[in-house]
Amino acid sequence: MEPVSLFDLASKQARWLAVRQTSVAGNVANANTPGYLATDVEPFEKVLDRRPVTLAATQTGHFGTPSAKDKVAVRPVEYSGPELPSKNTVVLENELMKAGEIRRSFELNTAIVKAFHAMMMTVTKG
Repeated sequence: MEPVSLFDLASKQARWLAVRQTSVAGNVANANTPGYLATDVEPFEKVLDRRPVTLAATQTGHFGTPSAKDKVAVRPVEYSGPELPSKNTVVLENELMKAGEIRRSFELNTAIVKAFHAMMMTVTKG
């Protein structure tokens, strides 16, 4: 099992949050577009579950497996509201709640990285 790198994990979550923020912004921008289907990204836990634990090549003679770039799947959101004449599935209230969740997650991610960085700096100054 490979060690968990907090900085790497925080970086992956920040990328995931950026993709989710782009999806939500696109939904809000197209709220009045007839026929537009709202999208969202898969949960961050599923992105992490897809990544297998791989061995790292620490010397030139070692065999290693190339790591694939993390991809986040953007998918249509299931809409269960009333049938609208425009066939648009964007619910602005839901999108604004998602935007708030994304902002809080970015803030938490940044605070954790900042605290961990300060702890690492304290240990290295030792």
